[in-house]
Amino acid sequence: MTTPPNRIPREPARLRVEAVTAATWPDMEALFEGRGGPHYCWCMVWRRMPSKHRRDKGCKKAALKQRVEDGTPVGLLGYLDERPVAWCSVGPRPSFRRLAEIEPDQLRKQPGNVWSIVCFYVQRAYRGQGLAAQLIEQAVAYAQAQGAEMVEAYPVEPEAPSYRFMGFIPQFARAGFTMAGKAGGRRHIMQRRLR
Repeated sequence: MTTPPNRIPREPARLRVEAVTAATWPDMEALFEGRGGPHYCWCMVWRRMPSKHRRDKGCKKAALKQRVEDGTPVGLLGYLDERPVAWCSVGPRPSFRRLAEIEPDQLRKQPGNVWSIVCFYVQRAYRGQGLAAQLIEQAVAYAQAQGAEMVEAYPVEPEAPSYRFMGFIPQFARAGFTMAGKAGGRRHIMQRRLR
């Protein structure tokens, strides 16, 4: 297939990725509080916090910021032209609420240090450019650098009406994840062993 003469082929955008830390927290705020950002949830859906605060945006933001200040890994920011435009929630599986029912015998077969990828957000103007795939690879590399032996994700089918923020099965399959079970009615468990 040739490119029409009036169109210049565009190179896919390459993200620069940084872990969310106290130093990058202002960028996290800018991304989440920007137009269309997920300021309503502050990516606390799967994280533990008192139920009485689950509906309060300010409490969710404060709870995530406290985790960052405590040094708990919460995720990665993706930058284009030095602007934060994307987010991936990734951290040790025990830092989240129960994401899936795992049979005890299956759990015993798993490595001890499992990390979870639970959420993505890409600003609307940058969607459809493969940024989620880059975030998956960077999240795996980040988890491995922190000692993870396996990374687990909970994606849905592309046509699923809910949980789309958790990513799609084909994205994870292309990144080397394999099916390991179901995590409810729509979510699937996909895993990638690292060691």
